[in-house]
Amino acid sequence: MGRSRRTIPEELLLLALDPATGTTAQPQSLDLGLAGAQLVELALAGRIAPDGDRIAVVMPRPTGDPTLDSALELLRRRGSPVRAVHWIGGPRLGLRQIYLSHLERCGMVHAVAGQMCGVLPTTRYQATDTAISRDIRARLDSAIRTGVPPDPRTAALAALAHAVGLGKHLYPGNEGRSSRSRLRDLIRHDPMGGLVAHAVMDVQNGAAAQPRRNQAATAGGRQPGPVPMQPRRGSMAARVAAH
Repeated sequence: MGRSRRTIPEELLLLALDPATGTTAQPQSLDLGLAGAQLVELALAGRIAPDGDRIAVVMPRPTGDPTLDSALELLRRRGSPVRAVHWIGGPRLGLRQIYLSHLERCGMVHAVAGQMCGVLPTTRYQATDTAISRDIRARLDSAIRTGVPPDPRTAALAALAHAVGLGKHLYPGNEGRSSRSRLRDLIRHDPMGGLVAHAVMDVQNGAAAQPRRNQAATAGGRQPGPVPMQPRRGSMAARVAAH
């Protein structure tokens, strides 16, 4: 995969980067979104494909992007399709920092050292070319404004931006309410992006751990008791189809 085109994880992170503060919006959910964005990018590259609510490796050949190839290798080692919600909800600590460093190496951002409260060292990141961020934002704005179905990359980016809560960062206040609603609606234009975005939201809502709890109870010889708000199997895929 060449460097002539930005990847969806890169674009999601650039969208989240606040040009005024040099920090990222929604930092707690952004790692989940970046893990999901890797899946979408690998699917667009023909390396993985959805299998119900699971992700299967269909071509293990590296893409040439080190960060994506690391995720692809981890998926390959699983040996069997993995539920998207379990993959995204797995250990992903530091993924945001990995991509910030990656963007710095690519020359898209530069690090600015500073201090918090005059004592604690901090690092903020500024875009080196604001035209890139404006272009990404313009694609979302165009899809929201015109209502024309966007290309799969833009649709997936919109779905992930909504899933991690960037809508209120991109379109704040009461005046941005309709734009946030239309951003959410773009999720229906890309099945893979929709699958991954719903998985990101399910992880944030704690749905990823529920099947494991039920399996543990059954293995111990007890029938699992009712779990409030537990989704039915396949509900994530059903929601994607509904969109």
